[in-house]
Amino acid sequence: MNARRYLKAAAILLAGVIALAAAGDAFAAEQKVGIRGQKGPVTSKGVKKGEKTEALKVQLPKAMFEGTPKNIKPASTLEKYIDKPRPSFMVPAGCTNVALKKTVTSSDSMPIIGELELVTDGDKEGTDGSYVELGPGLQWVQIDLKEKCALFAILLWHYHAEGRVYHDAVIQVSDDADFIEGVKTVYNNDFDNSSGLGIGKGLEFIEDYRGRLIDAGGVTGRYLRLYSAGNTSNDQNHYIEVEVFGKPAK
Repeated sequence: MNARRYLKAAAILLAGVIALAAAGDAFAAEQKVGIRGQKGPVTSKGVKKGEKTEALKVQLPKAMFEGTPKNIKPASTLEKYIDKPRPSFMVPAGCTNVALKKTVTSSDSMPIIGELELVTDGDKEGTDGSYVELGPGLQWVQIDLKEKCALFAILLWHYHAEGRVYHDAVIQVSDDADFIEGVKTVYNNDFDNSSGLGIGKGLEFIEDYRGRLIDAGGVTGRYLRLYSAGNTSNDQNHYIEVEVFGKPAK
């Protein structure tokens, strides 16, 4: 009887340790790329010691909904939704949106709705006519920055007319337009490698008007590729806008 109680207590303790470790991993992942829920200001990992910095200036679109979405259940792979202003994000002085008006290509050359140029046209509103809709399954959009740049912050708006989660969000940078050589992954929340791009340490997140701010850490490259594989509302893929803050690489 005592042995059974000991084994049961040990099992409970082990489960608690595992849960605590998972929570710690999730928190670390959120702090690594997150910015949401973190007390600011936050400085890009790409800033060099002694380098002059400034707060990233982002013009946000109008909010399309209020409060936490009710149709999305909490999960260990989902970042906790926090409806609060994002803390200041510090980047090297002189960074601009190097993606604005740049050429966009995609795995889906014939979008269901909209045109690919909407991804970099500067319009971040969540209304009809502001987004491009790609087909189901794993799809990507790719931005040609026209020159090799050092990147410090990426802001991504998939769709924010309602709260939803886009799956297998992966962002990569390369100097190779075909993304065969020299590929660097900036963000990956594909927790089960269903995209075939590796298991990510990031957390899935609920879309809203603030967009997703990702620390690019000073990574250099000419091309930026963003993947997704459907969302919690349907199996389509959407992009309203992608902003990439950086400067030409020296």
